[in-house]
Amino acid sequence: MELGLSAEEWQAVRLSLDVACRSVLVSLAPAIGVAMLLARGRFPGRALLDALVHLPLVVPPVVVGWALLMLFGLRGPIGGPLHDWFGIRLVFTTDGAALATAVMSFPLIVRAVRLGLEGVDPGLEAAARTLGAGRLDRFVTVTLPLMSPGILAGAVTAFAAGLGEFGAVITFASNIPGETQTLPLAIYSATQMPGGEAMAARLAGISFALAVLGLLAAEFLARRMALLLGRG
Repeated sequence: MELGLSAEEWQAVRLSLDVACRSVLVSLAPAIGVAMLLARGRFPGRALLDALVHLPLVVPPVVVGWALLMLFGLRGPIGGPLHDWFGIRLVFTTDGAALATAVMSFPLIVRAVRLGLEGVDPGLEAAARTLGAGRLDRFVTVTLPLMSPGILAGAVTAFAAGLGEFGAVITFASNIPGETQTLPLAIYSATQMPGGEAMAARLAGISFALAVLGLLAAEFLARRMALLLGRG
């Protein structure tokens, strides 16, 4: 044991970190694209897209997990072909847990990136355009660096939130020790066992500490990047 945790408990901690990292990697690039579309785009249905993107924040996580189960289950319209044609199975797997966590944390990244993008001075992009910079050049050299505090803050916040995701994960990926049993699920299992209160308390303490560290890191990185860009 280390720090009073059993091998099974450490496995839940490592799996939570792994799932949270994967979820951010999966959702970061699409979230940046959607945030740019919502911040700069003008098109019919923009308000509807905005509502759909933020839907996971307001519906019960179990509903999100059920929707994923219907779509990515072995008989679902997406999960069926993935399994039959490519041998990819997401339901009841670690990859499925990461997908469920990514869907739940996706709006957090979109919101943070969108706020960062809306803080970019359009005059700087216009100046780069007058100097002959193309659209891609302007994005890489001007827009992306200026919106990077929002990207970092969104990614770290989504990571911290992913550590605590429960409803969507247990519905779509189940509660399988060593495969999908993340920290929240391990805490839930401990509360269902006779004498599991001590284990639940230890895991809850670790979950609390990781969440606080994640939020502090998000704030620190956002402020640090703002200072580096001369906006602090």
